[in-house]
Amino acid sequence: MTTAEQTLASTFTGHRSHLVGVAYRLTGSVADAEDAVQEAWLRLTGLTEQGRAQIRDLRGWLTTVVGRICLDRLRSAVARRERYVGQWLPEPLVTSGDDDPLDAVVRDDGVRMAALVVLDRLTPEQRVAFVLHDAFDVPFAEIADALGCTVATARQHASRGRRAAAEADPPPRVALEEQREVLERFLAAVASGDLDAVVSLLHPDVVMVGDGGGKARTAVHVVSGADKVARLILGLMRRYGDVEGLPALVNGDLGLVFAAQGELTPRVEAIVVRDGKVAGVYDMSNPDKLGHVPFPETA
Repeated sequence: MTTAEQTLASTFTGHRSHLVGVAYRLTGSVADAEDAVQEAWLRLTGLTEQGRAQIRDLRGWLTTVVGRICLDRLRSAVARRERYVGQWLPEPLVTSGDDDPLDAVVRDDGVRMAALVVLDRLTPEQRVAFVLHDAFDVPFAEIADALGCTVATARQHASRGRRAAAEADPPPRVALEEQREVLERFLAAVASGDLDAVVSLLHPDVVMVGDGGGKARTAVHVVSGADKVARLILGLMRRYGDVEGLPALVNGDLGLVFAAQGELTPRVEAIVVRDGKVAGVYDMSNPDKLGHVPFPETA
């Protein structure tokens, strides 16, 4: 490898975390994000030296390239999602918080589970335009080039995406210490089996969303309301017995990771806290979306 090639590789490595964050926020898939970043590297190295010299802002250029690649993946995923069994959730990012390579990615509020669920409701064009412009300051002229449309149309896609995100109003991230206190009280209530105690710790507008992809047991439909969610959770506890989930950072928020235990298949639960109560439970048990998760070993 020449000195120039080494310099290029080193520079790209410096942008890698940013690009993974862009791609994951656009696709909600760890594998697709990594593939998109690798494809961007190949496109960069495929340029002539003169072509690379014409790139004034390499980070911006790579961001746009990743956006274009992710747009193709989102478009091809539309048909798959129409055939998907049950609800569709993004692949979870489970991190340790100890200099984890993904720490820089999960610190971004835009990759929180509640935020990604909102993005999944957008069209591929709306998602790419909204995320690239509002989150990463990519000019509309470049977004239009990536989408293959006019600048005016690109602005319209972003505006519609922005409006949909605002209407969904995902709750803001609260401090991890508050999340920990709420989760501990909630788990204690669940362990007690006291329905009223569990209901008291659930937000009135709480939702529980499961994603098993037809390959693992979970709620097929969205369950809403404190009483219904509490009864479902207590019912699952009676079914699976004394199972234990380990606290973990899931997309930057506190959640639970369950290794296989008895009849319970591996799963990751992202928890959303709002107004001092549990406002959302996202139960991800589709094995196809959990291959990258570092599950704890069980005896």
